[in-house]
Amino acid sequence: MATHVLTHWNPEDATFWESEGRAIASRNLWISIPSLTLAFAVWMVWSVVIVNLPNVGFKFSTKELFWLAALPSLCGATLRIFYSFMVPIFGGRRWTAISTASLLLPTLGIGFAVKDPSTSYSIFVVLALLCGFGGGNFASSMANINFFFPKAQKGTALGLNAGLGNLGVSLVQFVVPLVITAGVFGALGGEPQAWTKGAEVKQMWLQNAGLIWVPFIAIFAIAAWFGMNDLASAKASFSDQAVIFKRKHNWIMCWLYLGTFGSFIGYSAGFPLLIKSQFPQINALSYAWLGPLVGALIRPLGGWLSDKLGGARVTFWNFIAMVAGVLGVLYFLPQGGQGGNFYGFLATFMLLFTAAGIGNGSTFRMIPVIFMNERQREAAGKGREAEEQAVRDANKEAAAVLGFSSAIGAYGGFFIPMSYGISLSMTGAAAAALYMFIVFYVTCIAMTWWYYARRNAPMPC
Repeated sequence: MATHVLTHWNPEDATFWESEGRAIASRNLWISIPSLTLAFAVWMVWSVVIVNLPNVGFKFSTKELFWLAALPSLCGATLRIFYSFMVPIFGGRRWTAISTASLLLPTLGIGFAVKDPSTSYSIFVVLALLCGFGGGNFASSMANINFFFPKAQKGTALGLNAGLGNLGVSLVQFVVPLVITAGVFGALGGEPQAWTKGAEVKQMWLQNAGLIWVPFIAIFAIAAWFGMNDLASAKASFSDQAVIFKRKHNWIMCWLYLGTFGSFIGYSAGFPLLIKSQFPQINALSYAWLGPLVGALIRPLGGWLSDKLGGARVTFWNFIAMVAGVLGVLYFLPQGGQGGNFYGFLATFMLLFTAAGIGNGSTFRMIPVIFMNERQREAAGKGREAEEQAVRDANKEAAAVLGFSSAIGAYGGFFIPMSYGISLSMTGAAAAALYMFIVFYVTCIAMTWWYYARRNAPMPC
């Protein structure tokens, strides 16, 4: 559909931006956001489903449940590597519509699988991996939105897309516990399961955890196909984009984003099971949604602050706050199965989610600025044509790095729940995993300061 392809796009031209560019960019952004929100909801729906599986008759071990919690993040992170390069190859409109529609596979699959307690563990592994489709969408969505906005507004635009998209994590942990308690689809939804905990028995429609998203996925896949645009100037082959693998700052920013987004998605995926294992008297799903909500809502602030103060400065102080947050969590955890303070634990985890959310916005603001500055330095003094080409190259490289770094960052969603599981199985406590996270954050503080935040840093941003 050629009418959806924009052959001229130059958001850095103030006249073009004010006359037509802003309206088009905003329309694409506001279709992208709910599509990404649904993607995050599907990606993290498994974290809520698995908490209830033992109570409706599935005989899985704690270790198997932690694996099921971690697999969507492992798959989503790996898919992001490929999704990072899809927008310049297929076009942002086409790829957003296709990738959103793909979310129907895991949601419908969950709707059927959880009805039967004899469903094998291997089927649940496949469904967990299919939920990873939602995680993959983030890379292409962010790469796409990066093309539409001028340098001065990228932080805010990317922060809104990612932050409101990240709300899907909190949304799923808030909505699913409600919809599984009622037959909201009537006869179409099927019969309820018997949910049992000790002497307590009640009805549960666990299939609704998947089915509730189906109509919304269909609506926004159609909206993306008919309402978004493909940019001719954003076209690039994989080989054109593969130049990022030679760029030092690509790999540094991957490490830093693993520290921010990896923490956000990893803590989100592992939070319900961590609460359940450390504070068994607490209903984990009553609180688990709060952390992702805080992290998602604060992310646009991270982008906005970075537009004002500089991404490196915000990122540097954020990692210091994250070290403080982990120390607080360690202080309030039970020791040897005794003591502990749940509300102190919850409050310090909220600090971690807040810092991770702000850091998500600040690191993603750093990336386009770093690559724009680097390409413009190389083109300085070589004439207007070289300078214009530098801007085009910088946008394509930044889009690829945004996607690729989001892929590396998403592996945090696998490593953090698995670290909890390994730490609990080997030591009986989660503390060993948390100390490991502190060591990692210290490396992030050092790298941010050395390359980007210190006086005379090689690439201030």
